[in-house]
Amino acid sequence: MPDRDEIVRFLDELLDVAAYPDFCPTGLQVPGAQEVTRVVCAVSSSLALFRRAAELGAQMVVVHHGLFWEKDPRRIDLAMRERLRALFDADISLVAHHLALDAHPEVGNNALLCRALGVTPEARFSGVGFGGALTAPCTIEELCTRVEAELGRRPLLLGEGPATVRRVAICSGAAARSLGEAIAAGYDAFLTGEPSEPALMTAREAGIHFLAGGHYATETLGVQALGATLAERFGVEWSFVDLPNPV
Repeated sequence: MPDRDEIVRFLDELLDVAAYPDFCPTGLQVPGAQEVTRVVCAVSSSLALFRRAAELGAQMVVVHHGLFWEKDPRRIDLAMRERLRALFDADISLVAHHLALDAHPEVGNNALLCRALGVTPEARFSGVGFGGALTAPCTIEELCTRVEAELGRRPLLLGEGPATVRRVAICSGAAARSLGEAIAAGYDAFLTGEPSEPALMTAREAGIHFLAGGHYATETLGVQALGATLAERFGVEWSFVDLPNPV
């Protein structure tokens, strides 16, 4: 029977968590059942997720966004109590991997986005992302169509870049602050999750396309890859719980 602690150690080593200091506790955040036969994967922790995991009979939930963050209050409020209660009552472990999952060159959010969109990951971008050339250069309209096909939503497009897009930088989630890095490196387009107010004029004046595909949408691939990896390594059953978020 797969062991909780063995699975946690495997994920910590696979993702090389020590190489990516984070602003949240990584790995096991809440311990549950020692034996694990079913794993639920999702983007973000929530009461709805934990209740769904209990309905599915999971002993472990693996997420990108866990329960605890450095800037959050150091007290358990009513909402947090209910989230923890849902985990405790169902004896479910919560495992969270944030920046290390963004960064991984095979199962990471950004590497998988590169693969899906036809971007060769030639260089690190913004610490956890990647940048490189498109295997098939295209117009910005064609790139937006590729993003929509992979993420299930049309990206918000800002700025005015070149007619033919050849080089793209990708950093999932809330990385609008990295637009300047993309400009300095000479990329034709930059894809992240969330936009920022200054991005429109900054991108327009610099001659780059800025695409915001959604924080949630750009971070669905990594947790699914982890679920499939755990199934192959440990023989556990796994499922992805999709709780769509327009942000």
